[in-house]
Amino acid sequence: MAARQALRRALPSLRSAATYPEHQLRFARPFSTTLPSLAPNTPNISSTAPEHAVPDPARPTHFGYETVTEGEKIERVAGVFTSVAESYDRMNDLMSFGWHRVWKDHFVASLNPGFSPLTAGPDPRGPQHILDVAGGTGDIAFRMLHTAHVLNSNPSVHVTISDINRAMLTVGKQRSAVLPASQQAALTFTEANAEDLTRTRPLHPYPSTAAEAASASEDQSFFAPSTATASIPSASLDLYTVAFGIRNFSNIPAALREAHRVLKPGGVFACLEFSKADKHPVFNSLYKEWSFRAIPLIGQLVAADRDSYQYLVESIERFPRQEDFRDMIVEAGFVVAGQGYEDLTGGVAAIHKGMKPRA
Repeated sequence: MAARQALRRALPSLRSAATYPEHQLRFARPFSTTLPSLAPNTPNISSTAPEHAVPDPARPTHFGYETVTEGEKIERVAGVFTSVAESYDRMNDLMSFGWHRVWKDHFVASLNPGFSPLTAGPDPRGPQHILDVAGGTGDIAFRMLHTAHVLNSNPSVHVTISDINRAMLTVGKQRSAVLPASQQAALTFTEANAEDLTRTRPLHPYPSTAAEAASASEDQSFFAPSTATASIPSASLDLYTVAFGIRNFSNIPAALREAHRVLKPGGVFACLEFSKADKHPVFNSLYKEWSFRAIPLIGQLVAADRDSYQYLVESIERFPRQEDFRDMIVEAGFVVAGQGYEDLTGGVAAIHKGMKPRA
């Protein structure tokens, strides 16, 4: 109940095309999806952002089918996810017919956190540091910790959940209270914009009561870079994950280059996202009919929020095709194995992976 009250005090209501060039694809041999690491670092804030991450609030991008500035998209996306946060799982159920739970399980199983055959020595269960970007309410991070700590018996795996939305992170923090103490100790919540991870700060919980709101020093629900107190250093992570989040970024190429920067050589970028079912025309036609006609209407009936659900459907349609997004990953400096992605449920969703070269 406290989380719901917090979310209702978020950003104001929502105010009433990017083309990606094709690039030459580089292929690599299959790679391990988890790698050994030292213990998590405690970074200091960087004095300068990487050149690719320098924000330009006036640069055009898209918000669903609208053309907006990057600065406006950040605010409007924050508004959407604050609006749907309390019904986030229901939203994904509507948009995937409940399959998002199966996809998430498969995504984490394919990464197998806590186990790496490349670990030096006879035991493949070395320390690892994972960053789950746009991790919000913790769905992926909690699965990662369970797989690493319980299934692979590796307590030396640490997961940092980062999100630009404080309200979503606050819900995730509250949800984590049911985890075993050892898993809670291996979990960190960080406010950050994925396009510039040189500026972050620990979660400042979003106010959950009227009294907390009255005494809070800030009330906006999204992270402001000017409040940063820390950073994620270069070459510090073994695994970078983002699930159902990257299509909402205002500058996807910048976020991909930041992922490349923070990963160690041999580290892995892994993305689970809604995608295109174009290879199955009949199924694709039925899915689009459901998406554009039924989901916004159900959003209106179930959550009294048609606009947010309409944006989410449009954001899926605007996201690049599997091959185009794979090429963007390669352009950011990663190498991919095989075709570079795995379709799920006929392409309704897809898993993309890339590895930062060792040399």
